[in-house]
Amino acid sequence: MSRYRKNFYKILASLLFVALVSFNNSIFAQDGEALFKANCANCHKPDEDYTGPALKGARKREPSPDWVYKWVYNTTSMVETDPYAKALKAKYGSVMTAQSEANISKADITAILDWADKYEKKAPAVSATNGEAPKEDNSLLFGILTIILAVIAFILLQVNSSLRKLSDEKEGILRSEPVPFYRNKSYLMLGVLALFFVGGYITINAAIGLGRMKNYQPVQPIYYSHKVHAGTNQISCLYCHGGAQDSKQASIPSVNVCMNCHKAIKEYKGDPIVREDGTQVNGTAEIQKLYQYAGWNPDSKTYDKPGRPIEWVKIHNLPDHVYFNHSQHVKVGKQQCQTCHGPIQEMPEVKQFADLSMGWCINCHRESKVNFYNKETGEGNKFYSIYEKFHNDIKAGKMDSVTVEKIGGTECQKCHY
Repeated sequence: MSRYRKNFYKILASLLFVALVSFNNSIFAQDGEALFKANCANCHKPDEDYTGPALKGARKREPSPDWVYKWVYNTTSMVETDPYAKALKAKYGSVMTAQSEANISKADITAILDWADKYEKKAPAVSATNGEAPKEDNSLLFGILTIILAVIAFILLQVNSSLRKLSDEKEGILRSEPVPFYRNKSYLMLGVLALFFVGGYITINAAIGLGRMKNYQPVQPIYYSHKVHAGTNQISCLYCHGGAQDSKQASIPSVNVCMNCHKAIKEYKGDPIVREDGTQVNGTAEIQKLYQYAGWNPDSKTYDKPGRPIEWVKIHNLPDHVYFNHSQHVKVGKQQCQTCHGPIQEMPEVKQFADLSMGWCINCHRESKVNFYNKETGEGNKFYSIYEKFHNDIKAGKMDSVTVEKIGGTECQKCHY
C-alpha cells in the first residue's frame, strides 16, 4: 500500500508541475501582449510590417542575440554606426525613440518578442450582421398584450353588469337603466386622468431630452474607422488623443499625427469596411484624402503643397455651463475611455454612446470608488490624502468603500461654473 501511495504522490507532483509551468507560460504570454500594446502597438504589428518592421521573427533577422537591447536603448548612435540599423532607417524612413531601461527592461523586451514569435492571427468574430440573430425587442408585444388585457377587463365589467341586471329582474328588484360607458362620469374621469398622465409623461420626457444627442453620428470629411485603428490595430487612444490624460480637453489629433503612420501606409489591405447602410468604404481612397489635407505627395515622399486642417465634425457636446475635465477622470479617476464613449474599438464610425445627462454623470459618481493613497504600499492618488478620515474609517472597518459622491462629486459647483 505504501509503494502505491508513493507512486500516486509522484504522479500528482508531476501533474502539478506541468500545470504550474503551463500557467506560468500563459501569464508570461499575457504580460508580453500587454507590454506590446502599451509600448509597441502604435508603430509595430506582430506579424506584418507597419510603420516599423514586424516583431515576429525579429531576433532571427538581427545580427546578434543582444542587438535588440542595444537598439532599444541607443537608437541614435546605432543608426550612425550599425549597418543593420542604417538599413532599417532607409527602409522605413524613421527611427524609433530611444527608451530607458527604467521604462522598459530587458526582461520586458524579451517577453514582447517571445509573445510576438508565438502570435497567431485570430479569426474575426461573427457579428450580428454576419449571420448571428440580433437580440429581440419585445416592447411592442408587451404593449399589444396590455391593450388586449385591458379590453378583456372592460368586457368582463360589462358582462358582470348585465348578469347583475338579469339577477335583479329574476328576484323582482327594480333598478334604473345603467348609464352607457361613454356617458358614465367614472369612466370619463378615468379616461381624462389617463390622458393627463400619459400626455404629461411624454411632454416631460421630451423636455428633459432637449439638447441630448445620444446616437448622434454625423458624416465626417474622412471616413475614420476606430474599429480599424483602435480595434484591429490596437492603437492606444492616448496616442491620438494625448490631451485626455494631461488637460481638460482630449484634443483632436493634428494631420501630422495621422501622417506619422500614413507616410508608410499608403493603401488599406484589411477586412472590408462597411457603413451602416451597407455600402462599402474604399479605405485607400480615404487615405488619399488625408494626403490632400496634409499636402503630401506619396510618390516623391515630400510635402509639395500647403496643408490644411481636417474639418472634423464634433460629436460629443456638453452645455456651456458644464465643466468636464478629461485628465481628472482619466489620470485621477482611472476611468477608461469606454466608460463615457462606449465600445469605441468596435465602432466603424463613431457615434455618441451615452446621453451625457446630469443624472447619468451623477449615477457614475455615486458608484465609482475613490483610489486613495496608501502610505504603506505607495500606491493610489496622493490628491485624496486630504481625506485621511475616510482612509482610517476603512481600515477600522467602519465603511468598506468611499464613492465619489462622498467627496463632493454631486455638488453643483463641481460641474457647473
